[in-house]
Amino acid sequence: MKLEEVYKDIQPDIYAFFYVKTLNQEIAEDLTQEVFYQAIKSFNTFSGKATVKTWLFSIAKNILKKHYRSKRYKVNLLTLIPEINTEGLSPEEQLLKAEEQKQLLSEMNGLDELSKEIVTLRIYGELSFNEIGVLIGKTENYARVSYHRAKLKLHKQMEGYYG
Repeated sequence: MKLEEVYKDIQPDIYAFFYVKTLNQEIAEDLTQEVFYQAIKSFNTFSGKATVKTWLFSIAKNILKKHYRSKRYKVNLLTLIPEINTEGLSPEEQLLKAEEQKQLLSEMNGLDELSKEIVTLRIYGELSFNEIGVLIGKTENYARVSYHRAKLKLHKQMEGYYG
């Protein structure tokens, strides 16, 4: 697979991962570019034991940690809401959708770090449970069960919000 094809296939997932973590389009774009720069720079260290996508997400996780450390960056999800596609929605529906998104992000922020990481990698990174397991240093089954439990917890909390 050519480098351009890898970039076209994986870049949207890496960008989505960063966008969810930072809630800032410019930062997400910069960090995404940094992942591919670091990958090209260190391609000779790629062992081939994992997929290219898993390897790139490993780089992405390290870059995100470095970004947080260097900026002393703490995100308050309650004050930062990503843009929501509101085309064709009434003002009331737009408000409800924004409130729902705000509540989901708030509930996700309440998960433990590992669960939050697994949910983010699965939903926004579109990684398989096997790939997530490799990234977090656990088994595929552990990633699957943790994701399912986190999803149930979020669903239960969201029901309480709307019920």
